[in-house]
Amino acid sequence: MRLIDPTHPFFRATWRRFLVVAVPFAWAGVEWQMGSAIWAYVSAAIGGYLAWHLVLNWPPGDKD
Repeated sequence: MRLIDPTHPFFRATWRRFLVVAVPFAWAGVEWQMGSAIWAYVSAAIGGYLAWHLVLNWPPGDKD
């Protein structure tokens, strides 16, 4: 089961993929500063999942 569809046209632009990946990591920092370590880990895990699918496994021939 896929939680995100990397083939969706919305993710074709590189800046959108990086923005979608950066938001959960930024939120993890906010949660960490507020003292909620578990939610920081959850947010970082979501960011890692998105980074894996949208940045690291992106086909090299596909560009904006």
